[in-house]
Amino acid sequence: MLNILLPMAILLLAGTLWRPLKPMGLDADTTRKALTGLVYMLLLPSLVLDVLWKAPLGIDSFKIVLMAAVGVLTSVALASIIYRKGRINSPARGAMILAASWANVTYLGLPVLEQTFGSEYRSVALQYDLFANTPLLLTLGIWIAQRHGSGPNHNTIVEIFSVPALWAAIAAIALNLYQVPVPTGLDTVLNMLGSAVPPLMLLALGMGLRWDILRWNRLPLLLPAIIIQLMAMPLMVYLMSQTIGLSGDLQTAVILEAAMPTMVLGMVICDRYKLDSALFAGATTISTGLALFTLPMWYSWVG
Repeated sequence: MLNILLPMAILLLAGTLWRPLKPMGLDADTTRKALTGLVYMLLLPSLVLDVLWKAPLGIDSFKIVLMAAVGVLTSVALASIIYRKGRINSPARGAMILAASWANVTYLGLPVLEQTFGSEYRSVALQYDLFANTPLLLTLGIWIAQRHGSGPNHNTIVEIFSVPALWAAIAAIALNLYQVPVPTGLDTVLNMLGSAVPPLMLLALGMGLRWDILRWNRLPLLLPAIIIQLMAMPLMVYLMSQTIGLSGDLQTAVILEAAMPTMVLGMVICDRYKLDSALFAGATTISTGLALFTLPMWYSWVG
């Protein structure tokens, strides 16, 4: 696992160094938005279509989605208890509940699973994200943000169905179930576009990390969310996997997904609903750094 994470850590570091170095005068935030926009609108939907069109779909898919949902919902409940009302202000509480409950299962999880288990395990990351993690973020997550912050009300159904990768997933599953063969030329194009996703996502993730805004006096607020994200959530998913009889590499892959650090996308929701974005960014940055040590631990224990 360490030899797999090292090249990824180098890409993350390259993205992190972009902010102070500004190659060719390009600042990190502008470059990151361009990269993530390209990935979000074109490359990730291509990868989703390529992978899920050919992936075996069955009872294991249901188990993946079930465990992902259990991980998020139990983390929300646990964080809500720990960050109870009156202990911290409402915008900080909302940010920490989001930080504790939604993991970076695509931007970091997908390349980790691909490098660890092979390209066929990309479908695990995509199913985990598109059929549980993202829908819950755009419904329950936005409800949490609205309750603890302020900002415009959004139709959650519209939010969900505005995700290009979700439409790609729906199309891919329909084509898969009807056993429509992938045209050779299209297969090549989708594969070429999809192969660019992991390195670009890792670079963009590094650009989104903000060590410069960390305030170490806020560490006591951050630690419970980080512990829930890196330790409690994968433990809950592990227990759930034992209950439903999941084992082998698939069990390990799903637990690793649950053990990923806080997702960067949550920053968008924090900004939109005026939650404590700096606190959320701190959780993302620290949990990503610690994940380089906790992921090998989970892999060694479960695998």
